[in-house]
Amino acid sequence: MRLYIAEKPSVGRALAACLPAPHKKGAGWIETGGGVVTWLFGHVLRQAEPEEYDPKLKRWRAEDLPILPDEWRLVVNESAAQQFAVVKGLIERADEIVHGGDPDREGQLLVDEVLDYLGNEKPVRRILINALDDKSIHDALGDLRDNRDFLPLKRSALARARADWLIGMNLSRAYTLAVRRAGHDRLVLPIGRVKTPTLALVVRREREIENFKPATYYLLDAVFRYEKTGESFHARWKPSEERTPLDPEGRLVDEKAAQAALSSFGTEPQDAKITRYERKKKEEPPPLPFSLSALQVLAGKRYGYEPQQVLDTAQKLYEEKLTSYPRSDAEYLPVNQHKDAPKILGNLAALADTPLGAWAREADAKQKSRAWNDAKISAHHAIIPTTVPVNLARLSEVERNIYELIARAYIAQFHPNYVYDQTKVEVTYHGELFAASGRTERAAGWRVMYRTGKSESEDAEKEDEESAVLPPMKKGDAADYVSAELGTRQTKPPTRFTPATLLQGMKEIHKYVKDEAAKKMLRDVSGIGTEATRASIIEDLIRRKFLHAAGKKKVLTPTEAAYLLIDALPDTMTYPDATAVWEDRLHSMAQGEGTPEDFLAGQAAFARDLCAAALTATIAGGGGVPCPACGRGIMLKRKGKHGDFWGCSAFPQCRMTANDAGGKPDFTGKRIPRSAARASGPRPSAPAAPTYAPRGSYTPTADEQAEMDALFFGD
Repeated sequence: MRLYIAEKPSVGRALAACLPAPHKKGAGWIETGGGVVTWLFGHVLRQAEPEEYDPKLKRWRAEDLPILPDEWRLVVNESAAQQFAVVKGLIERADEIVHGGDPDREGQLLVDEVLDYLGNEKPVRRILINALDDKSIHDALGDLRDNRDFLPLKRSALARARADWLIGMNLSRAYTLAVRRAGHDRLVLPIGRVKTPTLALVVRREREIENFKPATYYLLDAVFRYEKTGESFHARWKPSEERTPLDPEGRLVDEKAAQAALSSFGTEPQDAKITRYERKKKEEPPPLPFSLSALQVLAGKRYGYEPQQVLDTAQKLYEEKLTSYPRSDAEYLPVNQHKDAPKILGNLAALADTPLGAWAREADAKQKSRAWNDAKISAHHAIIPTTVPVNLARLSEVERNIYELIARAYIAQFHPNYVYDQTKVEVTYHGELFAASGRTERAAGWRVMYRTGKSESEDAEKEDEESAVLPPMKKGDAADYVSAELGTRQTKPPTRFTPATLLQGMKEIHKYVKDEAAKKMLRDVSGIGTEATRASIIEDLIRRKFLHAAGKKKVLTPTEAAYLLIDALPDTMTYPDATAVWEDRLHSMAQGEGTPEDFLAGQAAFARDLCAAALTATIAGGGGVPCPACGRGIMLKRKGKHGDFWGCSAFPQCRMTANDAGGKPDFTGKRIPRSAARASGPRPSAPAAPTYAPRGSYTPTADEQAEMDALFFGD
């Protein structure tokens, strides 16, 4: 029996529908003439919790950190136990298994970890389903591969999952205990290998805005007349740093110098010389089809959609068989997929009275853009429409907008390049340099599709400046100075992140890396996090109230808890340098370089160093009375089973406790549990005040320790 294991029920049902009849449905499986299809529910196995390795680890104690498993354990998720039993029974009956996880690292691990957990030794083949339409699945069925070819993907995903456990479990405990020692009662700091540097991006951006001081700078634009034709053109003064005071960004900030230059240019007019004239024909290919991140960023900027909303919508379009696999980090397409172009374009051309229809009818299905590149393809390709016709009227507004973005990017691959003349001119006048640039369109090509609605180009302002039409000139020709105008501008603070731009920052993390060597290395790496997790990371930071999203655009600002967390951690955790390098190593592992063991050894050392740093971390206090025993902790009022009492926030390292006296700690003596006194009578008077020795000198009673344990750690 051949057994197909899909990642989720929807994929399983679509796969079964493409296998020969007869079909027989069961509880968690479908039997077909071509084998049995079953499915998982995402991760049916989870990483074991610390207390599942050792029950004592349920209590959070600094002395137990870091927690470094000798052998990693997986546990069956309770919610998936029934389906897991179905899969287990079918594997035992199978002669051959076909791995049908999603075509990415996570999808590879999802099924592989089940096979490894059950000790499978039967042959395993791999099917890569990039879309759920019948044609795509039939093509995938005809191209089964050996699952061993994808071992590097599995190793990379496994290393990622275990690294996230090591960093998250250990540092969350270490720094939660640290902030509690500082008096931040009940505060929990979730720390993640990707989540924390992402939060730090927002915190640092907000501080840049808070500390920003606007500055005025000056621009001087001159008008020259080309002598041979009498045509006028504008050119901007490029002041020399040797003769004119400029700021570090090369801007003229001295008004007196600007006014002096303006006056001098108008006196004793001289002939101006064309010292450079360059005109080149240039071609710009269409933008590549979408990866998930690119789709999320553009949909966020154009429509204000949040990244998770875009992912959920793309997932629905995929399950409706209208678009290909959404969790893709690729922006390229396999060459053999080009044969589907006539069918896809034909379906889109049938959309009467729509821009998509008009653009598709003008497309050339034989054309092959740079997007068709097998060398850029791993397990999956860019998000594109499938061969299934779409009824736009049946889609919601959000679904329609996302589909149209995906379809437009696909159609653009079959339109000609944008062709234009790029002109650059330099003029010398009064010993000073003036420059101008212009762009003259020759053929709009694919750009006709991107001239509707709001501009989507980040360089739109720059393009406007370069759109001037300049007369044909030659180097050495003369020009006359006509006039000049002085303009002022103000520097602007950096803009706050939105979910879309923060996701873009995660993907383009090299822009925020301090180390120049790492920055250069990481330019071509897809950032921190994965296509599937970036949106959920941002959403979780908002849900946990580390980020506040305000307004229609969901502008992000950090909360007090965010400042506290980022300030408590060393730079190695909050700057993306280390995380970005780790992502690069994971990426390399997916290409066959490196092992999980070597990678995790580095992660363990990192966790060990930061757990040690947490013991002496400088954290802003949460208020309260300083502990007289250790001098580091804060005395916090507690409600115990014997009444109110005060305990040191540095517990269990410091075990100082005190009686409550009118809402304040009473340091005149050791607290006596109520159980040791008469049940209904007053508590005995306290003995003389002790002399407090250094940290650790006080030992609470068994009852007191139990109360503190319950309050800090719970059971």
